[in-house]
Amino acid sequence: MGVLSFDDTGYGDELLIGASVTVKLAVYSFIIAFFLGLVLSSMALSRNVVSRWLWKALASVMMGVPSILVVFFIYYNSSLILEQIFGASPEITPFIAGVTGLAIVYSVYVGEAIRGAVINTDRGQFDAAQALGLQRWMMWFYVILPQVFRLALPGLTNIWMVVLKDTALISMVGLSDLVRVADVAAAVTKQPFIFYLFVGFAYIVFSSATMLIARQIEKRLNRGQPLASGF
Repeated sequence: MGVLSFDDTGYGDELLIGASVTVKLAVYSFIIAFFLGLVLSSMALSRNVVSRWLWKALASVMMGVPSILVVFFIYYNSSLILEQIFGASPEITPFIAGVTGLAIVYSVYVGEAIRGAVINTDRGQFDAAQALGLQRWMMWFYVILPQVFRLALPGLTNIWMVVLKDTALISMVGLSDLVRVADVAAAVTKQPFIFYLFVGFAYIVFSSATMLIARQIEKRLNRGQPLASGF
């Protein structure tokens, strides 16, 4: 395998570690973005004018600014800001900056996907749940959210794919992810084609696995749903 081997002459083990960092970065970022997105979607759907205004302002900023700029801001400025506020200056590692930046940016997209799914949920479901006397939290947890998740799944899958690809940007603040390791290995061995081809193949594998998992989840969620006419 040459430069991709797992012995002392190859970079196989370093690439494997870098790949694990990439996956962890994407997973942590998406999980945080998902829960932040739930909060943001509730703000977007709120009857409170201030909440809706804050949602629109945040969405306008985060959808208009490149995610790497948010990561740069967090990595280079958050320690100073925290020191000014709390008198302490915690270390912000590239991984923490990457997770925080990606989570903040893509929570807006998650919130928009969930908001759209709630709007497209059959209003009869709300009326039926209220007619059964369900408490508000029970109505949302047992009746509405499962349907919202089914409707939002395609959008959430697309957001996950973008988050996964955007992890490559975090190497710009020094994170030893898959791209960073490939950069170093390519510079040392003078064989960039092999390493960047490997990185591209790895991302294709990650994306393909995601699509397979998403299809299985979608099949389970669509059980009992009426088929479209003509099928």
